[in-house]
Amino acid sequence: MSDTSSLVGIVETTVELKSSSEKFHDMLVGRPHHLSDASPSNLQGYGETRVMKHKMESLEPEKNRVTYRVLEGDLMNEYKSFVITFQVTPKEGEPGSIAHWHFEYEKINEEVAHPETLLQFAVEVSKEMDEHLLSEE
Repeated sequence: MSDTSSLVGIVETTVELKSSSEKFHDMLVGRPHHLSDASPSNLQGYGETRVMKHKMESLEPEKNRVTYRVLEGDLMNEYKSFVITFQVTPKEGEPGSIAHWHFEYEKINEEVAHPETLLQFAVEVSKEMDEHLLSEE
């Protein structure tokens, strides 16, 4: 029997954005159907296709924060649980915002990698979303 603590983990990162926290949060939460337009190379690209069904566990619009629990899909072949929390906050004293991605997970076994590639994917999508939002202005 393996040690459960070595299977449980958290990875997180931040991304500097030029767009406002409200606009960025609105696209991610309020207009998710526009994400494929905002990040076509990542969400309609030619790489490996991954499918994910999730439910929103919490939404804090006043903090531009949302938490999703993955229910089904490719991730669940590697993880017993996977929770994604996203928050975007305004930069202090200057335009723009900071996106914070937080993944909390439990791997099914030791052979499963920590989700750094998924975190990098979130960074790339965030940057493309930011560029898309700026082009809309």
